[in-house]
Amino acid sequence: MKIDLTFKNRLVITLVVSILMWAFLAWDYFHEGVPTHYILHNDAYPGFSNWWGAITIPIVTWGLLYLVYLRTLKEETKNNTSSTIYGFIGFFLYAALLSYSFTTGSETIPMYMTLSLIVASFFVPIYRPECLLGYILGMTYVFGAILPLLFGIIFWTLFTIAYKLPRIIVQYVTKKNHSSA
Repeated sequence: MKIDLTFKNRLVITLVVSILMWAFLAWDYFHEGVPTHYILHNDAYPGFSNWWGAITIPIVTWGLLYLVYLRTLKEETKNNTSSTIYGFIGFFLYAALLSYSFTTGSETIPMYMTLSLIVASFFVPIYRPECLLGYILGMTYVFGAILPLLFGIIFWTLFTIAYKLPRIIVQYVTKKNHSSA
């Protein structure tokens, strides 16, 4: 399967995501009001209104789609870009399930889901931008736009380090052993 993220396609996807976000905000506004989400679900901490999603979600979507586009240009010869779609869908479903388990009041399920993802990040390249986009969009309905973005950036950094650092160390040690032999 080939992904063609040309400028026009990225623009259309960003517009669709933007329209969905704005429709979600309009629904909130005319029904119960636009909610504010707090860090660690504690209103003693600063809150982030869902209104920020009208700006941040389109910008983040555009930026991450551009990063996916740049990566798929490099992988053009491999013709294996279906992993991009699977990464997005997988993380979207993961984030939706994580959000649902959080709303049910369970504390252990989200903790184990997060820990298992950290362990998986050592073996699977889940630091890619399509995974981050799926994570942010999957959690936006429950947590607004800012909290998934903040936690997504933190986890994205952690996943990148967990995946790349051991490989860099092994490569360095292997190179060092070959040069000394």
